[in-house]
Amino acid sequence: MTATVWTLLPPIIAIALALITKEVYSSLLIGILSGALLYTGFHPLTAVETTFTIMGDKVGGNINICIFLVLLGILVSLVTKSGASRAYGEWAVKSIKSRRGASFATSFLGMFIFVDDYFNCLTVGTVMRPVTDKYNITRAKLAYIIDATAAPICIIAPISSWAAAVGSSLPESSTIDGFSLFLQTIPMNLYALLTLAFLIWLMAADIDFGPMRKYEQAHKNDDLAHLAETHVVGGAGKVSDLVLPIVVLIVMCVAAMLYTGGILDGVGIIEAFANCSASTSLVLGSFFALIFTFILYIPRNILTFNQFCESFTAGFKAMVPAILILTLAWTLSGVCSGDYLDIGGFVSSVVQNNTTVTMLMPAIFFLIALGLAFATGTSWGTFGILIPIAVAVFGDVPSTMLIMTVAACLSGAVCGDHISPISDTTILASAGAQCNHIDHVSTQMPYALLIAVLCFFGYLAGGITGSGIVALAVGAVLLVIATLVIRAKFARRA
Repeated sequence: MTATVWTLLPPIIAIALALITKEVYSSLLIGILSGALLYTGFHPLTAVETTFTIMGDKVGGNINICIFLVLLGILVSLVTKSGASRAYGEWAVKSIKSRRGASFATSFLGMFIFVDDYFNCLTVGTVMRPVTDKYNITRAKLAYIIDATAAPICIIAPISSWAAAVGSSLPESSTIDGFSLFLQTIPMNLYALLTLAFLIWLMAADIDFGPMRKYEQAHKNDDLAHLAETHVVGGAGKVSDLVLPIVVLIVMCVAAMLYTGGILDGVGIIEAFANCSASTSLVLGSFFALIFTFILYIPRNILTFNQFCESFTAGFKAMVPAILILTLAWTLSGVCSGDYLDIGGFVSSVVQNNTTVTMLMPAIFFLIALGLAFATGTSWGTFGILIPIAVAVFGDVPSTMLIMTVAACLSGAVCGDHISPISDTTILASAGAQCNHIDHVSTQMPYALLIAVLCFFGYLAGGITGSGIVALAVGAVLLVIATLVIRAKFARRA
């Protein structure tokens, strides 16, 4: 049953169960087992063995991400214990005077941390929760702001782990420069650009609609109970004791990317970023940030040595739910990979059967990327599958149609990643905001799907005219119309 329509069944089962039961762990596990049963011809023992073989391989291959999460959890615990979070909260409450100010401060911090979406999700949530709680911004809205400024920022940031991943997705035989291609996709990456513009409008207008509005009205004051918990903690840390570890973490992660990319061997900065190992770099950066934090806190008695060591277990425990869900999500992705059910092979056959409709390719690739990322929960895996197909369709020349189609792949992948309950960034945005995961998915989905519709028509217009400028212009005009309609409905209800 490999490379057939049946390969879509496991992720559909997992997603449907997660939405129905609101229980992610068991839903993912059932989806994984159903995929293993399909692959093994419904032999239960072999299916279980296959499941744990895939899980072992996936955890082993992503162990650096797990280590990074643990180290980041420890760093977050240290900052919290030091009292720096409380100090930042007190400073922010004095400096930020409105709900809009708290929302914009959160989004600007998310845009500032553009190196990696994992780091972005967890750090922004931890830092901004006290402020957003103060101004009655619910955890679901906070999770949306975090998610909307994570992957959409990383996918248009040249200095990021995502840029390296896109560049490495080209076929080995391709003569196209991956980094140059990535730069050219930025102005045509409609989902990222329109999502950021839509978020800014939502915050400025202070308008919500759909499930998000219902959630805001139902839970407006629920999260205030967490405010004291967020602020209560230890030492005499200052705002600088929060800011400095984060700045050092960013600097060290960027430096580590250059290091793992071969900057010391004489390669250029761009080539070093293109060739870096993002996961290794994040581990190195977080480790040295941890060392810096030790030097910053211990001599000044911000924390005792025992308190510092206690943060190791506390930080690990805080990351266990995210690591568990990631492990299951990776395993489901593995079951659907080319080595097993080969969902990518099925998608490839669907796309290649439509290669004659050249002008529709950007819109078609956008929809397929969206569906594939939604089903598998991985944007990197999605454009890793589809970009080589786009090159095969349009040839090994960076034409406007190829660039627009690759941009559509990236847009669809990020959009599908946003609305998928098994996506790692969606999971981490929930964890960073300390929001119920299914609440985050259900409240964010209408916002993401609205932008997806605008992107589809934008890519349709761009493909017909052969112009990326037209695609962006159509998307922008439709966004303006959508915001006017939403404002009108909101005003009538008020």
